[in-house]
Amino acid sequence: MGAGTMSRRTSAFELLDLVLDAGSFGSWDTEPLPVRADASYAAELAAARERTGLDEAVVTGEGRIRGRRVALVACEFGFLAGSIGVASSERLVRAVERATAEGLPLLAAPVSGGTRMQEGTVAFLQMVKISAAVAAHKASGLPYLVYLRNPTTGGVLASWGSLGHVTVAEPGALVGFLGPRVYEALYGEAFPTGVQVSENLYAHGLVDAVLPPEDLAAITDRALNVLLSPREGLPEAPALPDEQVADVSAWESIRRSRRQERPGVRRLLRYAATDVVPLNGTGEGERDPGLLLALARFGGAPCVLLGQDRRGQTQERPMGPAALREARRGMRLARDLKLPLVTVIDTPGAALSKEAEEGGLAGEIARSLAELVTLDAPTVAILLGQGTGGGALALVPADRVLAAQHGWLSPLPPEGASAIVHRDVEHAPEMAERQGVRSADLLAAGIVDRVVPERPDAADEAEAFCRRMGQVLQHELVRLLQSPPADRYAARLRRYRGLGL
Repeated sequence: MGAGTMSRRTSAFELLDLVLDAGSFGSWDTEPLPVRADASYAAELAAARERTGLDEAVVTGEGRIRGRRVALVACEFGFLAGSIGVASSERLVRAVERATAEGLPLLAAPVSGGTRMQEGTVAFLQMVKISAAVAAHKASGLPYLVYLRNPTTGGVLASWGSLGHVTVAEPGALVGFLGPRVYEALYGEAFPTGVQVSENLYAHGLVDAVLPPEDLAAITDRALNVLLSPREGLPEAPALPDEQVADVSAWESIRRSRRQERPGVRRLLRYAATDVVPLNGTGEGERDPGLLLALARFGGAPCVLLGQDRRGQTQERPMGPAALREARRGMRLARDLKLPLVTVIDTPGAALSKEAEEGGLAGEIARSLAELVTLDAPTVAILLGQGTGGGALALVPADRVLAAQHGWLSPLPPEGASAIVHRDVEHAPEMAERQGVRSADLLAAGIVDRVVPERPDAADEAEAFCRRMGQVLQHELVRLLQSPPADRYAARLRRYRGLGL
C-alpha cells in the first residue's frame, strides 16, 4: 500500500462514532483510581480534564458494529498524549476482563506516546498486567482486534498494541517503539524517515492492513463474521457425487498445472469464499508474497486459510522460509481461535539459495510439519496445482486432503528426479509416472481423500472449477466440525503413522 497522508487526528469519541452503530455506545468507565501526584502533575491532570472533558486518557465501553455487540477500549491523545499510568491502566484492564467474562470480542484503538513519565517506573510496569489481561482474553478463544492510530509508541506498542489477532493501522501514522524525539535527544541525530510509519510496517509484515478510520467498521465486521461464526449446528453442505475422471498421464497433469492461466488461491477465494479478510506477514517483521494468509468462510463454515500463491512466486523470488513462518502464524490463529485451518499447496518449489539456507528453510519445514500434524483444530489441505518438494510437504498434513485432478505432489520436480537418476532431464515424464505423483496415484496410496475433477482443465473453466472446489471444501469443513476432536486427532495420527505400510 502506498504511503498515506495523515488527516486531522481523530478523537476517541469521534472514532467510536465512526465505528459503532448510531446510539449504541455504553460507557464502562467509573471514577478513576486516585494516584500520587505532586502539585505540577496534579495541575497537568486538571488541565487535561478541562481541555478534553475526559477524566483519563482511556475510554472503555461497549457498542454494536453492524448489530453485533463488541467491547472497545480507546485512547485519547488530547489527554496527556494518551499516556498510560496506573489509573488508565486499571480502567483498561477492568474493561478487558469484563469483555472476557461477558464473552465479547474486543477492539482496541491505542493512540499514545507510551507510559506516563510523571508516574515513573510504576506506570511502565502497568504494561505487564495489561498484557496478561489481553492474553487471558485470547486464551478464552475471543477475538482481539487492534487499530493503531497516530501516534502509537513506546510501551503501549510494545504490549497491548502488538497482540492483536488482526492488526490494522491508520494511514501515515507514526507507529514505533522509540519516539523520534527521544532518539534525537539520545543520539544527536534524527531518526531515519519513513521507518516508523504504517505503510512501512505493512511492507514488513507487521500490520495486516492500512485503512482510514472510516473503513474500520467494515473490516471489523468481516473479521468477526469469520471469527465468531458458529462451529456447531452448521447447515449440511451437500457432497458432490464422486465423478470418474479421465485417465491422464502424470506428465500431462504436470504440464497443465504449469499453465499461466491456471487459477490459484486468489481466485479460489474470489469465486468460492465470503467475508475474506487478507492478513499480512508474520507479525514479526517478515512477509513473503509466495504465501497468502486470510480469514474466510466457505458457505457457513469459517476457517483460517493459508495458501501458496502462484502469482507471488517467481524464478527471481521463489517461496522462502519467511512464507512458512507466515504459515505458522496462521496455524497459531487457528489454534487460538478454535477455527478450522485450510492449507492450499501450489508451488514449483521453495527457494534453493544461500539466503534460504541461512534463513532456516529446513527447520521451518520441520516445524510446519510438526505443528500441522499435531494441531488441535480441524484441518483440510488442498493440492491445487504444483506440489514440489519440502515447500509443498510442509502444508500437506491434514485430517482431509483434497486434490485438483491435475494437482500433483513430488519430492522434486520430475526434471530434478531425472537429473539425479539419469543425469539428464529428458526422462522427466518417465520419472513422474514411476514416482506416482499424480492425483489418481495419490488417491490410491491414501495420501489424498478426494479428487476434484477438472473439465478438462481448470485453466479453461476457472470460475466453475473454483466453485466446485469450494463446495467440496465446505462439505469437508462441516463434517470435520461435527466430528469429536479426540477422534479426529487420533485418525490424523493413524493416517500418517500407517502411510505406505
